[in-house]
Amino acid sequence: MPHKMTLTGSATGPLREYDRYVAFDMREKGSPSAPKGLKKSTFISYTVFVAKKAFNKTGLTKKSIMHEKILVQGEPTLDIPIGECPGEIGIICFQITVLPNKNDKEANDSNDKKEAKQEASKAQQEVAATKQEEKQEPVAKEAKTVQPKGTKDVVSFKDIIVPEAFLKTRPNPVKTEEVIEFVKRTGHLDKPLTIEKETKVLKDGYRRYIVAKTMKMDNVPVVYDYQK
Repeated sequence: MPHKMTLTGSATGPLREYDRYVAFDMREKGSPSAPKGLKKSTFISYTVFVAKKAFNKTGLTKKSIMHEKILVQGEPTLDIPIGECPGEIGIICFQITVLPNKNDKEANDSNDKKEAKQEASKAQQEVAATKQEEKQEPVAKEAKTVQPKGTKDVVSFKDIIVPEAFLKTRPNPVKTEEVIEFVKRTGHLDKPLTIEKETKVLKDGYRRYIVAKTMKMDNVPVVYDYQK
């Protein structure tokens, strides 16, 4: 029964491709328990033969096989021509595995721990930020209330009375759309409406009134036109 062998290490020579298999050279330290009187071998060289299908599954390439640490399990063979087997021992591989690099593993573990800490810290910051927002919410809403330049007061939209003369007109739709876009960008009208203070009758700014109605604004900025 053939003897099973296991090798670990990296390729010591370039990958050689054949019809149905690939080959590469490896070496390991010789046995420290050589018989007394015999010269101990510093290294034993091997030539490993792997079916292309099995090799391709590893994801190894001609370049990476020189740097990746691999584990090879196979059986020694004497059936390979010497010209194709420069190693002292030929190995027919029936399993090849890429071993994790120790430094990479430590780096990955370190990154995992670092990411876990960052996630925990981020979660804590989000909780703290949420609590802070809840405390400052009333102030924040007031701060966000911006009115156009010249505004003297803010009144309820539903309190404004529109004269019949305005209702019979139709503001330029292009300019009306421009004001709508302005409100979408800023959250407020570009100019205040002009109304009579006592009666709330609209005196000027019918286009902005239409925009406020379209945008469903509860309150609108105004200036007063005092009756003489």
